[in-house]
Amino acid sequence: MDLRHLRHFVTVAEELHFGRAAEKLNMTQPPLSQSIRALEAELGMALFERSKRHVALTPVGAQWLPHARALLAAAADLPVVAQRLSRGEIGSLRLAFVSTATYGMLPLVLSHYKAQFPAVEVILREATSDVQIEALLNGDIDTGLLIAPPQAVMPPQIGYLPLHRENLVAAIPEAFIQSGRIVPEAGALGFAAISAEPLILFPRQSAPALYDLVAGYYAAHGSAPVLGQQAVQMQTIIGLVSAGLGIALVPASMRNLAREGVTYLPLAEMPPLMETGLAWHRTNHTPALRHFITTAREQADPEFRP
Repeated sequence: MDLRHLRHFVTVAEELHFGRAAEKLNMTQPPLSQSIRALEAELGMALFERSKRHVALTPVGAQWLPHARALLAAAADLPVVAQRLSRGEIGSLRLAFVSTATYGMLPLVLSHYKAQFPAVEVILREATSDVQIEALLNGDIDTGLLIAPPQAVMPPQIGYLPLHRENLVAAIPEAFIQSGRIVPEAGALGFAAISAEPLILFPRQSAPALYDLVAGYYAAHGSAPVLGQQAVQMQTIIGLVSAGLGIALVPASMRNLAREGVTYLPLAEMPPLMETGLAWHRTNHTPALRHFITTAREQADPEFRP
């Protein structure tokens, strides 16, 4: 449908006089009448009732008028919309995150980004690191907060920005401490105090970097973990600790998840260091993503800032 015909229709509907409408449109009356007839022919219905001295909207024309006005207004806004999209002020951003980021980087980065770009719709999706990388390769998400995999594992198509490093701490059932089963020393836990306890952990496929950090910590002490339950969500792992099914080594930011029956204690001997970062597909150059990467870099640990 020709927008010019719509403008002609709206002007005639407002003036209810072809002569005045033609003057307002800076055209002569015959071409205006032809334009209205062409529009009515396209629609297959009359929009105006005409006589030599009278012009009125038909019932359909009167009801159609606000829709035509809305369409013309939207068309007039299109250049502004394009400019705002190009500046990343509007649009959408599909953001995935690992559950551990919920208690650290996610609220920090997201709050600063939304403060700058409130009109951008952020579509959140919780996903493990391996699922995020696959989703980035498939174009299903724009960016993801994930636990940093080894560089050898990161596909070359994926860009990566380190954001935060934190020690792993031990999540211990309070009952284990109260019963003397686990005895902290100076508020921390030596490896010997937890080495024989069942360990609640992510499956390696879901979080290979975190799994290998924990397994490496045990290997550095000449031991292997006694594997207990496995769970994908960090909240579930903490819930299983609360139920007394074992201990877990979790990021220090998980202290923000206060759970009855769980105590978080630092590891006394060279605790593993976990890195969280932002990943994206290198071919994705949308302004919304570019601004999000900039915001994430600004909120990163000082060692990762430019």
